[in-house]
Amino acid sequence: MLELVSKINSAVNNVVWGWPALILLAVVGVLMTVLTKVFQISHIGHWLKNTIGAIFKDHNVTGHTKDKSISQFQSLCTALAATVGTGNIVGVAGAILVGGPGAVFWMWVMAFIGMMTNYSENVLGIFYRRKNKDGEWCGGAMYYLQDGLGAKKHCKLIGKILAILFSIFCFLASFGIGNMTQINSISGNMLSVFHIPTWITGIVLLILAALVIVGGLKRIASVTEKIVPFMVILYIVGTLIILIVNGSAIPAVFGAIFKGAFAWTAAGGGIVGYGIKLAIEQGAKRGVFSNEAGLGSSVMVHSNSNVKEPVRQGMWGIFEVFADTIIVCSLTAFAVLSSGLVDLETGVAVAEYGGTALTKANIVSTVFSMHFGFVGGAFVAVAIMLFAFSTMLGWSHYGTKACEYLFGEKYTIVYRVIFVLAIFGGAVMSDNLAWDIADTFNGLMMLPNLIGVLVLSPQVMRITKNYVDRKIKGKDVEPILSVFPDIQKANAEAIRNAKTEAEAQ
Repeated sequence: MLELVSKINSAVNNVVWGWPALILLAVVGVLMTVLTKVFQISHIGHWLKNTIGAIFKDHNVTGHTKDKSISQFQSLCTALAATVGTGNIVGVAGAILVGGPGAVFWMWVMAFIGMMTNYSENVLGIFYRRKNKDGEWCGGAMYYLQDGLGAKKHCKLIGKILAILFSIFCFLASFGIGNMTQINSISGNMLSVFHIPTWITGIVLLILAALVIVGGLKRIASVTEKIVPFMVILYIVGTLIILIVNGSAIPAVFGAIFKGAFAWTAAGGGIVGYGIKLAIEQGAKRGVFSNEAGLGSSVMVHSNSNVKEPVRQGMWGIFEVFADTIIVCSLTAFAVLSSGLVDLETGVAVAEYGGTALTKANIVSTVFSMHFGFVGGAFVAVAIMLFAFSTMLGWSHYGTKACEYLFGEKYTIVYRVIFVLAIFGGAVMSDNLAWDIADTFNGLMMLPNLIGVLVLSPQVMRITKNYVDRKIKGKDVEPILSVFPDIQKANAEAIRNAKTEAEAQ
């Protein structure tokens, strides 16, 4: 049965992750970068000040809300919980072993343009969001496909169809990228480091997840805002120590990354162009798997923020990709490449180290073990567990919102129960099959979402220009905040009141 699933998945994967899809992903990222006048660079000081900088001085960013919304910081942590996962460790290692060091360069390229893809998704998510009967915000690609693309002339039906398709793919992806791969990585590391059987890990995680997920978004956000900052900072410190120890190898690593990015022949003199093809494919796929820019996934939690300005939440999307890929993924890549366990010319790992065969699943823990002994391997196992567990929590919300769109709010509890039960299957599933299925679901989600962002790119440009005119250039113009008149009016009034209070102080 698993062999049949593997064959079917492989056929679909080759279509959704073929060159047309990768080109579409790049085209949308480049287009949004151009239309927003390279916002991620031209206004870097502004978005850093209003994201990571605001955490330390603006209570509205971190303060808990009394209604069904969550704070901007909670939305970031929940989104990062879903993105900073095994893709940053196992995924990066896998990209290097398959695509060579050059894959890291293409991961950077996709992250740079992906910042504006993620920005655009979040701007559209806030602009087209609405509240359900319980007063909780509902936003995501399905809504801007339905109400944005669907509002175009003769596009109502295609907008609705793409919205349904996106929701179906998201629903299924939540069991792949958001469940199976994460749990599979945890159980594999617990087995190799602590010799804990996979079925025991599966049962324990099932129980822990149930305690959080069934409580809904508020409980998920409360947990992620505590786990995510702690795990990211700890992991960054660990990798920085390794880079300091291996400092002499850093120039060679940089050289290998840039040389490998344009390696026209594969290792051993293979087919011309095959080396760069592998590097681009692995860099793009693992980059998207890690930061999810282009999937339209994190929009569903960013849309639950208490923010009023679409661009403000868009800037959190830029920071999300920056933190996930430019910082965390890069540190993983440099730790692996500077360790001496990987050939800098080919990306091929040594056969074994310390009597253990090296694979993408254990090479990072082996690198940490080289430098910190048993504590290092144990640290990576725990880091993967925290990364993966928090990713699963974030994706449970995405799947819940997709279920709500498809079947109605009353069926979301059924989804949560099934999602939790699926954890055990992820713990005992084949490593390669789990990752391959996740890759396929990523691609299937990506296609309708990118179509929506592409068609609605003029709207993103107008909203961005409006924000820049008001907030950066100081022009007195009416804000563009929501497609719905009642929400537009309420948010505009709230912004005016906040401005009046600030001026009075």
